[in-house]
Amino acid sequence: QVQLVESGGGLVQSGGSLRLSCAASGRTFSYYVMGWFRQGPGKEREFVAAITWRGDSTYYADSVTGRFTISRDNAKNTVYLQMNSLKPEDTAVYYCAADLTLSRNADEYAYWGQGTQVTVSS
Repeated sequence: QVQLVESGGGLVQSGGSLRLSCAASGRTFSYYVMGWFRQGPGKEREFVAAITWRGDSTYYADSVTGRFTISRDNAKNTVYLQMNSLKPEDTAVYYCAADLTLSRNADEYAYWGQGTQVTVSS
């Protein structure tokens, strides 16, 4: 089992920045691919970003490329999502997820956090 707890969400104006954190506990964090997903009001959960277990490869949704950066610190069992140039359409509950294999498909992630709300005002 892997337990995940997100933090860092909040209310920010358009153009602002936030950094989300996801702290992991349980099985060895460094074995897992970590992903960030989000679910906006009335929308399906969508892929945002993912990072390999060593942190040597990252993947992004087109909608966030160039604005968001995923990173991890295996010594701290934590993955981060730095979000810059935020837009109102980034408003969503953001979830971190873990699995042993890399995927952009939420259904393929075994472990999930409870989510953190990000609201971007115009």
